[in-house]
Amino acid sequence: MAGSNFAAESQGREPLDVFARILLFLAVAVLLFRHRHPVVAVAGTSAATLVYLGAGYPYGPVFVAVAVGCFSAIVAGHRRAAWWSLGVLWAGHLLLAHWLYRWLPPAGDGAAGWGQEAVVTAWVIAIAAAAELLRVRREQWAAARAEQEAADRRRADEERLRMARELHDVLAHSISVINVQAGVGLALLDADPEQARVALTTIKSASKEALGEVRQVLANLRTPGDAPRAPAPGLDRLPELVEQASGAGLSVTVETEGEGGTVPPGTDLAAFRIVQEALTNVVRHSGSRTARVRIAHGPGRLRLRIDDEGPATGGDAGGSGSGLIGMRERAAALGGTIEAGPRPGGGFRVSAEFPLPPGSKDRVAPQEEETP
Repeated sequence: MAGSNFAAESQGREPLDVFARILLFLAVAVLLFRHRHPVVAVAGTSAATLVYLGAGYPYGPVFVAVAVGCFSAIVAGHRRAAWWSLGVLWAGHLLLAHWLYRWLPPAGDGAAGWGQEAVVTAWVIAIAAAAELLRVRREQWAAARAEQEAADRRRADEERLRMARELHDVLAHSISVINVQAGVGLALLDADPEQARVALTTIKSASKEALGEVRQVLANLRTPGDAPRAPAPGLDRLPELVEQASGAGLSVTVETEGEGGTVPPGTDLAAFRIVQEALTNVVRHSGSRTARVRIAHGPGRLRLRIDDEGPATGGDAGGSGSGLIGMRERAAALGGTIEAGPRPGGGFRVSAEFPLPPGSKDRVAPQEEETP
């Protein structure tokens, strides 16, 4: 209202009366609905502005209301309604300024100059262009937010999957050892108490180690940004794994080919977990009491092979059936491959291969022909 009063002093058009102030009020009041009803807002403010101009009232801040309505409609996705409203306002002003001015107030008014029309046209184009630019930017911001949220969800899912694999691998091996030793202890409790004591000692050791690893996994889950309190297990802990398997009645032979350089921590952990899961499956599902682990370091790759002579017992020691899936997921996450299935001549074999970074300096031992 104040801006229109100031504009009216120097234009020589119709003075602002009650009707003019009602039109100014309506042009702005309709914008209160621009979020819920953007089409109504832009059409209403454009119609009120066109009537205001047709009544001969002075140019002024009323065009700001049109700009706000246009911005709201275009940003809300109602581009056609906004362009139609601006187009009708521009065409209506063109008719008023060059044809209908003869019959409309103020009296004695002449045709507007084409320079003025150029200014009005530029103003309309500028409003539409700015609104379109804002719409595009908001769409880009929304897409970036959605992409970031999707990435956050994906990272959270990957972290949960990683934790699930870790817990499965830690618990599956230890619980299998405990399950076997508990059976041994129960069977020998009366006949051979000393051997039963050995079984209970093995159960205590396996459960203690499992609890320690579970605590470490859960601590990393609660505080993912902190460094782990203990180093992640790797192939250097194979002797411990062999000792645990021995406690479950499984004799494990480890063979190494080549001299390995530095293996990345992720690959080292995955290799350890795959060997652990493979030996756990031998304890659970194989009638063989022997297994052979072969580790081959080569140029740019690390290969694992775990064999047992079988046959399968068809029994289950409480497994979830997701061990092989977890091994494949670990290998795929590091760009490696894994194969698991029956061996020629009987038994079962798990073979895995991991790529190593160019910086690892592995030397290959003379290749031997692989035998079943």
